Amino acid sequence: MNRRADAGQTEQTQTEQAHTERANGQPYRFVSPELIGRSLREAGYLANERICGVVYLGDRLGKPVLVEGPAGTGKTELAKSVARMNGMRLIRLQCYEGLDEAKALYEWNYKKQLLRIQAGRTGSQTETADWTELESDIFSEEFLLARPLLAAIRAPDPVVLLIDEVDRLDVETEALLLEVLSDFQVSIPELGTVTSAQTPLVFLTSNNSRELSEALKRRCLYLYIDYPSAEREQEIVRSHVPGLSGTLTGQISGVVRSLRQLELKKRPSVSETIDWAQTLFLLGAREVSTELVLSTLHVLLKHQSDIEKAAAELTAGP
Repeated sequence: MNRRADAGQTEQTQTEQAHTERANGQPYRFVSPELIGRSLREAGYLANERICGVVYLGDRLGKPVLVEGPAGTGKTELAKSVARMNGMRLIRLQCYEGLDEAKALYEWNYKKQLLRIQAGRTGSQTETADWTELESDIFSEEFLLARPLLAAIRAPDPVVLLIDEVDRLDVETEALLLEVLSDFQVSIPELGTVTSAQTPLVFLTSNNSRELSEALKRRCLYLYIDYPSAEREQEIVRSHVPGLSGTLTGQISGVVRSLRQLELKKRPSVSETIDWAQTLFLLGAREVSTELVLSTLHVLLKHQSDIEKAAAELTAGP
Protein backbone atom coordinates (compact mmCIF):
# COMPACT_ATOMS: atom_id res chain seq x y z
CA MET A 1 0.00 0.00 0.00
CA ASN A 2 2.83 2.40 0.86
CA ARG A 3 4.51 1.75 -2.47
CA ARG A 4 1.29 2.54 -4.31
CA ALA A 5 0.87 5.73 -2.30
CA ASP A 6 4.45 6.74 -3.04
CA ALA A 7 3.95 6.00 -6.75
CA GLY A 8 0.79 8.09 -6.75
CA GLN A 9 2.57 10.98 -5.04
CA THR A 10 5.45 10.74 -7.53
CA GLU A 11 3.05 10.83 -10.49
CA GLN A 12 1.23 13.81 -8.96
CA THR A 13 4.54 15.61 -8.41
CA GLN A 14 5.53 14.97 -12.04
CA THR A 15 2.18 16.31 -13.21
CA GLU A 16 2.66 19.47 -11.17
CA GLN A 17 6.15 19.91 -12.58
CA ALA A 18 4.80 19.55 -16.11
CA HIS A 19 2.61 22.58 -15.52
CA THR A 20 5.38 24.70 -13.96
CA GLU A 21 8.23 23.90 -16.33
CA ARG A 22 8.08 26.05 -19.43
CA ALA A 23 9.22 25.94 -23.04
CA ASN A 24 9.19 29.37 -24.67
CA GLY A 25 7.31 30.70 -21.68
CA GLN A 26 4.57 28.08 -21.93
CA PRO A 27 3.78 25.03 -19.79
CA TYR A 28 4.66 21.59 -21.10
CA ARG A 29 1.67 19.44 -21.92
CA PHE A 30 3.08 15.99 -21.19
CA VAL A 31 4.92 14.58 -18.20
CA SER A 32 6.67 11.59 -19.78
CA PRO A 33 6.52 9.23 -22.78
CA GLU A 34 5.18 6.50 -20.50
CA LEU A 35 2.17 8.57 -19.47
CA ILE A 36 1.59 9.51 -23.11
CA GLY A 37 1.41 5.80 -23.95
CA ARG A 38 -1.13 5.17 -21.21
CA SER A 39 -3.23 8.17 -22.17
CA LEU A 40 -3.18 7.21 -25.85
CA ARG A 41 -4.30 3.69 -24.95
CA GLU A 42 -7.20 5.13 -22.98
CA ALA A 43 -8.05 7.23 -26.05
CA GLY A 44 -8.13 4.07 -28.18
CA TYR A 45 -4.68 4.32 -29.82
CA LEU A 46 -2.02 1.67 -29.13
CA ALA A 47 1.34 3.40 -29.51
CA ASN A 48 4.80 1.90 -29.15
CA GLU A 49 7.68 3.52 -27.24
CA ARG A 50 9.09 5.23 -30.33
CA ILE A 51 5.81 6.96 -31.12
CA CYS A 52 5.35 8.09 -27.53
CA GLY A 53 8.91 9.38 -27.39
CA VAL A 54 8.55 11.50 -30.54
CA VAL A 55 5.23 12.98 -29.36
CA TYR A 56 6.89 13.83 -26.04
CA LEU A 57 9.85 15.52 -27.75
CA GLY A 58 7.56 17.40 -30.12
CA ASP A 59 5.97 19.03 -27.08
CA ARG A 60 9.23 19.62 -25.19
CA LEU A 61 11.11 21.03 -28.18
CA GLY A 62 8.12 22.90 -29.61
CA LYS A 63 8.68 21.29 -33.02
CA PRO A 64 6.19 19.85 -35.52
CA VAL A 65 6.16 16.07 -36.01
CA LEU A 66 6.33 14.78 -39.58
CA VAL A 67 4.71 11.32 -39.67
CA GLU A 68 5.41 9.25 -42.77
CA GLY A 69 4.44 5.72 -43.73
CA PRO A 70 2.06 3.65 -45.83
CA ALA A 71 -1.56 4.73 -46.05
CA GLY A 72 -3.77 3.44 -43.26
CA THR A 73 -1.13 2.82 -40.59
CA GLY A 74 -2.57 5.27 -38.05
CA LYS A 75 -0.80 8.53 -38.90
CA THR A 76 -3.89 10.73 -38.94
CA GLU A 77 -5.43 8.85 -36.03
CA LEU A 78 -2.34 9.61 -33.93
CA ALA A 79 -2.97 13.36 -34.15
CA LYS A 80 -6.67 12.87 -33.43
CA SER A 81 -5.90 10.70 -30.41
CA VAL A 82 -3.36 13.16 -28.99
CA ALA A 83 -5.99 15.90 -29.19
CA ARG A 84 -8.63 13.63 -27.66
CA MET A 85 -6.47 12.41 -24.79
CA ASN A 86 -5.49 15.93 -23.76
CA GLY A 87 -8.87 17.56 -24.33
CA MET A 88 -7.46 19.88 -27.00
CA ARG A 89 -9.25 21.20 -30.05
CA LEU A 90 -8.19 19.61 -33.35
CA ILE A 91 -7.72 21.94 -36.34
CA ARG A 92 -7.24 20.02 -39.58
CA LEU A 93 -5.86 21.16 -42.91
CA GLN A 94 -6.58 18.51 -45.53
CA CYS A 95 -4.01 18.95 -48.28
CA TYR A 96 -4.71 18.43 -51.96
CA GLU A 97 -3.21 19.41 -55.29
CA GLY A 98 -4.08 23.03 -56.00
CA LEU A 99 -4.48 24.10 -52.36
CA ASP A 100 -3.54 27.77 -52.15
CA GLU A 101 -2.96 30.47 -49.55
CA ALA A 102 -6.62 31.48 -49.46
CA LYS A 103 -7.66 27.99 -48.30
CA ALA A 104 -4.66 27.26 -46.08
CA LEU A 105 -3.86 30.58 -44.37
CA TYR A 106 -6.49 33.29 -44.78
CA GLU A 107 -8.55 35.30 -47.22
CA TRP A 108 -10.58 38.46 -47.14
CA ASN A 109 -14.36 38.43 -47.12
CA TYR A 110 -14.76 40.19 -50.44
CA LYS A 111 -18.56 40.22 -50.43
CA LYS A 112 -18.64 41.83 -47.01
CA GLN A 113 -15.96 44.34 -48.05
CA LEU A 114 -18.01 45.31 -51.11
CA LEU A 115 -21.08 45.88 -48.95
CA ARG A 116 -19.01 48.07 -46.63
CA ILE A 117 -17.77 50.15 -49.57
CA GLN A 118 -21.30 50.61 -50.83
CA ALA A 119 -22.48 51.55 -47.34
CA GLY A 120 -19.72 54.20 -47.23
CA ARG A 121 -21.30 56.17 -50.01
CA THR A 122 -22.92 59.39 -48.90
CA GLY A 123 -25.18 61.79 -50.77
CA SER A 124 -25.03 61.22 -54.51
CA GLN A 125 -23.67 58.07 -56.12
CA THR A 126 -20.36 59.79 -56.90
CA GLU A 127 -19.74 61.19 -53.41
CA THR A 128 -17.89 58.60 -51.29
CA ALA A 129 -16.15 58.44 -47.95
CA ASP A 130 -12.43 59.14 -47.76
CA TRP A 131 -10.64 56.14 -49.34
CA THR A 132 -7.80 55.99 -46.81
CA GLU A 133 -10.25 55.70 -43.96
CA LEU A 134 -12.35 53.20 -45.86
CA GLU A 135 -9.35 51.06 -46.79
CA SER A 136 -8.20 50.79 -43.16
CA ASP A 137 -11.74 49.76 -42.28
CA ILE A 138 -12.26 47.01 -44.85
CA PHE A 139 -8.84 45.46 -44.21
CA SER A 140 -9.51 44.89 -40.52
CA GLU A 141 -10.23 41.89 -38.33
CA GLU A 142 -13.93 42.10 -39.08
CA PHE A 143 -13.35 41.16 -42.71
CA LEU A 144 -10.63 38.52 -42.22
CA LEU A 145 -11.49 34.86 -42.78
CA ALA A 146 -9.02 32.67 -40.89
CA ARG A 147 -8.24 29.31 -42.48
CA PRO A 148 -6.71 26.33 -40.58
CA LEU A 149 -3.09 27.56 -40.33
CA LEU A 150 -3.99 31.05 -39.13
CA ALA A 151 -6.76 29.70 -36.91
CA ALA A 152 -4.29 27.40 -35.13
CA ILE A 153 -1.82 30.24 -34.54
CA ARG A 154 -4.46 32.66 -33.26
CA ALA A 155 -6.23 30.15 -31.03
CA PRO A 156 -6.13 31.33 -27.39
CA ASP A 157 -6.43 27.76 -26.10
CA PRO A 158 -3.97 24.89 -26.76
CA VAL A 159 -4.77 23.13 -30.04
CA VAL A 160 -3.51 20.28 -32.19
CA LEU A 161 -2.89 21.28 -35.81
CA LEU A 162 -3.10 18.38 -38.26
CA ILE A 163 -1.69 19.04 -41.74
CA ASP A 164 -2.88 15.87 -43.43
CA GLU A 165 -1.26 14.36 -46.55
CA VAL A 166 1.23 17.17 -46.97
CA ASP A 167 2.88 15.27 -49.83
CA ARG A 168 -0.16 16.06 -52.00
CA LEU A 169 0.69 19.77 -51.98
CA ASP A 170 2.41 21.42 -54.91
CA VAL A 171 6.05 22.21 -54.22
CA GLU A 172 5.29 25.94 -54.44
CA THR A 173 2.45 25.69 -51.94
CA GLU A 174 4.62 23.73 -49.54
CA ALA A 175 6.65 26.91 -49.06
CA LEU A 176 3.62 28.49 -47.37
CA LEU A 177 4.19 26.21 -44.41
CA LEU A 178 7.77 27.26 -43.73
CA GLU A 179 7.05 30.53 -41.88
CA VAL A 180 4.25 28.92 -39.91
CA LEU A 181 6.30 25.91 -38.84
CA SER A 182 9.53 27.75 -38.06
CA ASP A 183 8.25 30.75 -36.09
CA PHE A 184 4.54 29.97 -35.68
CA GLN A 185 3.59 33.26 -37.26
CA VAL A 186 1.82 34.49 -40.38
CA SER A 187 2.56 37.68 -42.31
CA ILE A 188 -0.54 39.52 -43.52
CA PRO A 189 0.45 42.55 -45.65
CA GLU A 190 -2.60 44.61 -44.66
CA LEU A 191 -2.39 43.82 -40.91
CA GLY A 192 1.23 42.93 -40.23
CA THR A 193 2.65 39.81 -38.59
CA VAL A 194 0.35 37.63 -36.50
CA THR A 195 2.30 35.74 -33.82
CA SER A 196 0.96 32.73 -31.97
CA ALA A 197 -0.43 33.17 -28.47
CA GLN A 198 0.45 29.53 -27.79
CA THR A 199 2.53 26.93 -29.61
CA PRO A 200 0.17 24.38 -31.16
CA LEU A 201 1.10 20.72 -31.32
CA VAL A 202 1.61 20.17 -35.05
CA PHE A 203 1.43 16.85 -36.89
CA LEU A 204 2.13 16.56 -40.62
CA THR A 205 1.30 13.28 -42.34
CA SER A 206 2.73 11.97 -45.60
CA ASN A 207 2.12 8.81 -47.63
CA ASN A 208 5.45 9.27 -49.45
CA SER A 209 3.81 10.01 -52.80
CA ARG A 210 6.61 12.52 -53.41
CA GLU A 211 9.79 13.67 -51.69
CA LEU A 212 9.26 16.62 -49.34
CA SER A 213 11.67 19.55 -49.38
CA GLU A 214 14.68 19.56 -47.07
CA ALA A 215 13.59 22.96 -45.72
CA LEU A 216 10.32 21.48 -44.51
CA LYS A 217 11.95 18.39 -43.05
CA ARG A 218 14.49 20.47 -41.11
CA ARG A 219 11.69 22.13 -39.19
CA CYS A 220 10.19 18.83 -38.05
CA LEU A 221 10.87 15.81 -35.91
CA TYR A 222 10.61 12.67 -38.00
CA LEU A 223 8.46 9.64 -37.25
CA TYR A 224 7.90 6.65 -39.52
CA ILE A 225 4.90 4.43 -38.81
CA ASP A 226 4.96 1.14 -40.69
CA TYR A 227 2.49 -1.73 -40.63
CA PRO A 228 2.45 -3.15 -37.09
CA SER A 229 3.90 -6.49 -36.08
CA ALA A 230 1.57 -9.48 -35.98
CA GLU A 231 1.30 -9.31 -32.20
CA ARG A 232 0.53 -5.59 -32.11
CA GLU A 233 -1.99 -5.84 -34.93
CA GLN A 234 -3.78 -8.60 -33.06
CA GLU A 235 -3.85 -6.39 -29.98
CA ILE A 236 -5.28 -3.53 -32.04
CA VAL A 237 -7.97 -5.82 -33.48
CA ARG A 238 -8.93 -7.13 -30.04
CA SER A 239 -9.22 -3.57 -28.69
CA HIS A 240 -11.70 -2.66 -31.46
CA VAL A 241 -13.52 -6.01 -31.71
CA PRO A 242 -13.36 -7.44 -28.17
CA GLY A 243 -15.72 -10.33 -28.95
CA LEU A 244 -13.26 -12.13 -31.25
CA SER A 245 -11.53 -15.28 -30.07
CA GLY A 246 -7.76 -15.39 -29.90
CA THR A 247 -7.65 -18.07 -32.60
CA LEU A 248 -9.74 -16.06 -35.05
CA THR A 249 -7.75 -12.90 -34.33
CA GLY A 250 -4.52 -14.73 -35.13
CA GLN A 251 -5.95 -16.09 -38.38
CA ILE A 252 -7.12 -12.63 -39.41
CA SER A 253 -3.66 -11.20 -38.78
CA GLY A 254 -2.05 -14.04 -40.75
CA VAL A 255 -4.25 -13.53 -43.82
CA VAL A 256 -3.72 -9.79 -43.84
CA ARG A 257 0.04 -10.12 -43.53
CA SER A 258 0.12 -12.62 -46.41
CA LEU A 259 -1.88 -10.21 -48.59
CA ARG A 260 0.59 -7.43 -47.83
CA GLN A 261 3.35 -9.58 -49.30
CA LEU A 262 1.66 -9.45 -52.72
CA GLU A 263 2.35 -6.78 -55.34
CA LEU A 264 -0.91 -4.87 -54.95
CA LYS A 265 -1.99 -1.37 -55.90
CA LYS A 266 -3.17 -0.80 -52.33
CA ARG A 267 -2.16 -3.14 -49.51
CA PRO A 268 -4.72 -3.61 -46.75
CA SER A 269 -4.31 -1.03 -43.99
CA VAL A 270 -4.81 -1.46 -40.26
CA SER A 271 -8.21 0.21 -40.48
CA GLU A 272 -9.23 -2.29 -43.17
CA THR A 273 -8.02 -5.13 -40.96
CA ILE A 274 -10.34 -3.82 -38.25
CA ASP A 275 -13.21 -3.55 -40.76
CA TRP A 276 -12.63 -7.13 -41.85
CA ALA A 277 -12.49 -8.36 -38.25
CA GLN A 278 -15.80 -6.62 -37.54
CA THR A 279 -17.26 -8.17 -40.70
CA LEU A 280 -16.25 -11.69 -39.64
CA PHE A 281 -17.60 -11.05 -36.15
CA LEU A 282 -20.96 -9.95 -37.56
CA LEU A 283 -21.04 -13.02 -39.80
CA GLY A 284 -20.49 -15.22 -36.76
CA ALA A 285 -17.31 -16.74 -38.14
CA ARG A 286 -15.36 -19.04 -35.84
CA GLU A 287 -12.44 -19.62 -38.16
CA VAL A 288 -11.09 -18.24 -41.41
CA SER A 289 -11.64 -20.48 -44.44
CA THR A 290 -10.60 -19.89 -48.04
CA GLU A 291 -14.23 -19.52 -49.06
CA LEU A 292 -14.85 -16.95 -46.34
CA VAL A 293 -11.79 -14.93 -47.36
CA LEU A 294 -12.81 -14.97 -51.02
CA SER A 295 -16.34 -13.79 -50.24
CA THR A 296 -15.12 -10.88 -48.09
CA LEU A 297 -11.99 -9.75 -49.98
CA HIS A 298 -13.79 -6.55 -51.01
CA VAL A 299 -13.58 -5.39 -47.38
CA LEU A 300 -9.78 -5.66 -47.37
CA LEU A 301 -8.96 -4.70 -50.97
CA LYS A 302 -10.32 -1.72 -52.91
CA HIS A 303 -9.12 -2.43 -56.46
CA GLN A 304 -10.63 -5.16 -58.64
CA SER A 305 -7.21 -6.10 -59.99
CA ASP A 306 -5.99 -6.59 -56.40
CA ILE A 307 -9.01 -8.74 -55.57
CA GLU A 308 -8.42 -10.91 -58.63
CA LYS A 309 -4.72 -11.30 -57.86
CA ALA A 310 -5.40 -12.21 -54.22
CA ALA A 311 -8.14 -14.68 -55.23
CA ALA A 312 -5.78 -16.35 -57.68
CA GLU A 313 -3.13 -16.64 -54.99
CA LEU A 314 -5.60 -18.10 -52.47
CA THR A 315 -6.96 -20.71 -54.88
CA ALA A 316 -3.62 -21.68 -56.38
CA GLY A 317 -2.56 -25.23 -55.69
CA PRO A 318 0.45 -26.11 -53.51
